[in-house]
Amino acid sequence: MLKRRLCLTIALAIILILPAPQPAMANRMKVQEFTLTNGLKVLLVEEPKAPVVTVQIWYKVGSRNEVMGRAGLSHMLEHMMFKGTPKYGKGDFSKIIKKNGGNDNAFTSQDYTAYFENLAADKLELALEMEADRLQGLLLDDKEFQLEREVVKEERRLRIEDVPPSYLVELLYAQAFMTHPYHWPIIGWFNDLDAMTRQDLKAYYEKHYVPNNATLVIVGDVKAETALPLVRKYFDGIPKGTPPPPPSVVEPEQKGERRIVVKREAQLPFIYFGYKAPNFTSPDVRALAVLESILSGGRSARLYEALVYRKKLALQVGAGYNELAADPELFTFYAVVNPSAKIADAEQAVLVEIERLKKAPPSDMELQKAKNQVEAKYLFEQDSIFRQAMLLGTAETAGAGWQYIADYVDKVRAVSKEDIRRVARTYLNEDRRTVGILIPVAPKPQAGQTTGDAR
Repeated sequence: MLKRRLCLTIALAIILILPAPQPAMANRMKVQEFTLTNGLKVLLVEEPKAPVVTVQIWYKVGSRNEVMGRAGLSHMLEHMMFKGTPKYGKGDFSKIIKKNGGNDNAFTSQDYTAYFENLAADKLELALEMEADRLQGLLLDDKEFQLEREVVKEERRLRIEDVPPSYLVELLYAQAFMTHPYHWPIIGWFNDLDAMTRQDLKAYYEKHYVPNNATLVIVGDVKAETALPLVRKYFDGIPKGTPPPPPSVVEPEQKGERRIVVKREAQLPFIYFGYKAPNFTSPDVRALAVLESILSGGRSARLYEALVYRKKLALQVGAGYNELAADPELFTFYAVVNPSAKIADAEQAVLVEIERLKKAPPSDMELQKAKNQVEAKYLFEQDSIFRQAMLLGTAETAGAGWQYIADYVDKVRAVSKEDIRRVARTYLNEDRRTVGILIPVAPKPQAGQTTGDAR
């Protein structure tokens, strides 16, 4: 077993260094697109390698569609979508899916809310019938809303308030985006959750949960000639709505670095900062994706090698970039600072690596390795029917269109060394940067406790 793993590790390393194979991956997914009379878009991929299917419905509504004072509506509504309809009672949805051997869940982002079921292929009709049922018949009981609001508030405490790095990230976004809805968190703030009413949710549901504001994605061991009649059977009768236009707020140009410092009880210092960067509408996004891989693509990438291995300034370090955001977002960096190091030294070390790329392009081997990593990520994602559906749903719902992924790899392969240096110089500059620093402080003594020598 050990020998086999060693061979696999060596083979993987060779793949990442060698030039990428020439046959493009673009046409691996044979996507069939349909639009019902009520505007519901259907994307279907026949993938017969296993007798399973994933059904996902993506709504073009996320935290960016909310208004100040009601942050968290999208996420709260996601929770309420499991609270029952006249046909299926509270909690029945997930129980029925599980009883039929499947699993289900949902997620909310800044740009969309999505629901999914993974089932045996012969259970496709069940998933379609139940998703159509809650698209038009959600009860939104006030008592259930009151109870679920407390659940969401507790979720906020556990995920944000009690996790200092997450708390810092939330505050950083509020500083980076002063007017755009990316300013507020997906989960909402306590004051907004407390002010939220059942009537708010009902109006939000009726406005955004309409078929012409959604995309149904089906990937698995199904045929279009049998799946599409089922889709029409359950969804065609749902009337179309008039979803509001997407937010038109444009974040003003940032004209200087912004900086925020948080002092919290925490185990380790943490740095998180981001640069304003374009989304899929820019031709620079593939170069930025490759740049991210050069800096952060594994333990041999520049950031990890410099800050963790060589300088011993950080325990973890990395970068992140989401080009499939509905609006321009951030190219981010983070570092969990070694407690024996200075925060300022770790921050400066990250900036040094950024400046290195501005002054000199990567080597041919480094560039090829990064391209191969980006391509491999797309390739491996398409080995999973769930990840295939996620790729399609994300691209379509964010506004890029599912076709965006068709020639993605070819465009990644065309990225040059000079492209890397150019986008680093263009986007990773001080005036576009917002920096967040988490400084740990000692916990406060509990009531009845004393500090120092108690002799």
